[in-house]
Amino acid sequence: MPSLSSSADKENQTQWFKEWFNHPLYLALYSHRNREEATACVRMILQETGLEATLSSPPALLDIACGAGRHALEFARQGWNVTANDLSPFLLEEARKEAAQESLELRFTGKDMRDISETASYRMVVQLFTSFGYFDSIDEDRKVVSAVFRALQPDGWYVLDLINPSYLKQHLVERSSRTIGGMHVTENRVLEQNRITKQITITPETGNALRFAESVRLYSPGEIREMLEDEGFILDRLTGDYSGTPFTEGESQRMILFSKKH
Repeated sequence: MPSLSSSADKENQTQWFKEWFNHPLYLALYSHRNREEATACVRMILQETGLEATLSSPPALLDIACGAGRHALEFARQGWNVTANDLSPFLLEEARKEAAQESLELRFTGKDMRDISETASYRMVVQLFTSFGYFDSIDEDRKVVSAVFRALQPDGWYVLDLINPSYLKQHLVERSSRTIGGMHVTENRVLEQNRITKQITITPETGNALRFAESVRLYSPGEIREMLEDEGFILDRLTGDYSGTPFTEGESQRMILFSKKH
């Protein structure tokens, strides 16, 4: 994978999520992440938190990085009062369109996840599908955790869905390619300094190739638990996939943390 050397390139790498998540090809690349998977994930979250039954009044939930709204929409279908937040105008518009088609009422906001300013507003905050660890420094990630803690009501749940770094290190695929709708997609992955970086090249049938990047900081179970507890959270449980299988560090692909504000 070529190195990014110029100051402009470094800035683009730092802000990769602003460009990539706002491009229509993002949804094409991740089209396999569908409603069925989101429904299973939401069902598991409600089971694990004991909030399967809708309360007497609709509880408030924040999907802090909702993307195109797969999970936010499913929580709304389950009777939750949902705020769907994302920095990408394109993805938020896609979520709005689907909500309108189903006559679902959600509130949509376009804030940076570090700048959520609400206080004691939500029964649950979810952060799903590896939407944590985007920033250059650990302190920036801590700002997200602090914002979530403030936004939650007492006894509120924070559900954080991360890559399991132990599994990734054992099963890293450095290069892969596939064809999507006539486009050739190549993905090159590098694991270094506790970050997984992916360079994506999309070559259409006609025209020039497009290049995007993803870069996510990886946290071990101990590291992320310490960050949560430093903020005041109590880690209640860990699951290893969207079916609720207990987490095993060497075998689980995901690391889904259920923490409570006390």
